[in-house]
Amino acid sequence: MAEELPLTQVKPTAINSAWGKDEQIWKTGGDKWALIRSISYSLRYLNTQKAAQDYQNYPIPGITLDRVKSSLIRFKELLKTAKTPEEFQKNVEKEFILYQSQGNDNQGTVHFTGYFEPVYTASRQPTSEYRYPLYRQPQNFNNWSKPHPTRLELEGKDGLGNTKLLKGNELIWMSDRLEAYLVQIQGSAKLQLTDGKTISVGYDGSTEYPYVSIGKELVNDGIFPLDKLTLPILIEYLTKNPEQLSNYLPRNNRFIFFRETNGAPPQGSIGVPVTAERSIATDKSIMPPGALALIKTPIPYTTNTGEIETKLVSRYVLDQDTGSAIKGPGRVDIFIGTGKIAGDRAGLISNTGQLYYLLLKN
Repeated sequence: MAEELPLTQVKPTAINSAWGKDEQIWKTGGDKWALIRSISYSLRYLNTQKAAQDYQNYPIPGITLDRVKSSLIRFKELLKTAKTPEEFQKNVEKEFILYQSQGNDNQGTVHFTGYFEPVYTASRQPTSEYRYPLYRQPQNFNNWSKPHPTRLELEGKDGLGNTKLLKGNELIWMSDRLEAYLVQIQGSAKLQLTDGKTISVGYDGSTEYPYVSIGKELVNDGIFPLDKLTLPILIEYLTKNPEQLSNYLPRNNRFIFFRETNGAPPQGSIGVPVTAERSIATDKSIMPPGALALIKTPIPYTTNTGEIETKLVSRYVLDQDTGSAIKGPGRVDIFIGTGKIAGDRAGLISNTGQLYYLLLKN
């Protein structure tokens, strides 16, 4: 029996119901130019030799590097020249077709989560307060024997490190063990140093272990029901029960190394900056890197009173990133932005929806 393809072209009889209007583009204070800039980032990647290699054996019939590139160029042109939202949407629906992700059930059901760039405090030097390191990738990392050391072996049960393999590779020290761990989960951070400066750090490699979700471990142990667990609830639980950090954090053996990024915005796996609410992470072994997509799922927003409410949205996005927990056609991670509010919103995203890719008609 033939293997199911992760993407299939939406049939003409279903195409009208698949489209959705992205109202965020046209709102006062909306992000039309952020979307255009994000498209330009994808085009930068699509003009590289790496993109040519990535698409060389792409398995979905009809999805080629040239077609993905020309689709982005035309979509950006329509965005720039449309005089009204209605004109833009009409032209997009006229000129483009949709390929839908088959999801985790072959019926198009996709599970969406969110990620963000945290902002924390840190120190260049270890002190009695700043004790938890983030590490550079050791120079001899490629010579480490496999299987790689576990997280417990690398940073110890208390998270303070000081193992021979890592000593001397400390990049920065943080005051909160959970925050240091969350930087590893998000893959980047802005750090406000004790000397008044601000630096940025980004992903620079990892040990070869699959990602294990601490949240799922808490669910498996009966601490929370799955439908009640969000990142804010997880943080609150571990903050109130710090002794549990030594129990749960070592269960995720995947250990992340960092480098300073000199204030650059966080980058996706295709080597371009990710854009708040316009960049997604998918499984790059099956999804088209850099491509234009349409997502339909609930996303939380802050109100004028500072509360958070969730709205069902349609959103044009660029597929520019991946993640160790993002596997298969049924998973999408949405980049929400930088800072605490972005983190609060990202941590609340755990919803189902649909994922479509836009390509120009042949």
